[in-house]
Amino acid sequence: MNFWVAVLGMAGTVLAAAFAARATRAASRATSDATRAAALAQAEPNQRAADLAAFQAIREDMQGEITEMRDETRSLKSLVRSFAWYVSELTAQMRSHGIEPPAPPDRVTEYNRTGV
Repeated sequence: MNFWVAVLGMAGTVLAAAFAARATRAASRATSDATRAAALAQAEPNQRAADLAAFQAIREDMQGEITEMRDETRSLKSLVRSFAWYVSELTAQMRSHGIEPPAPPDRVTEYNRTGV
């Protein structure tokens, strides 16, 4: 009878060890998953901050380009108006001396007609 008690005791010990090992693996996996989730949750605000910084840098760059283009457009409009005034004066001088100036290009005629 002592023999069978010893066999049952050893079998019980083996089963307990197997259940303990399985539980330890499951606990290890759960801990690993929890650690990974915590790392992702902690990294999210940092990623958002990095995204915001990148967006702000892009926005500032684009604002600079837009300002530069506006300044260039103003300058070109001023230049075109100055040329238009100058050509108008030259045309008036030619006519006052009895010289008929050549017809303006179609684009100029269209602008004079529509304002666009």
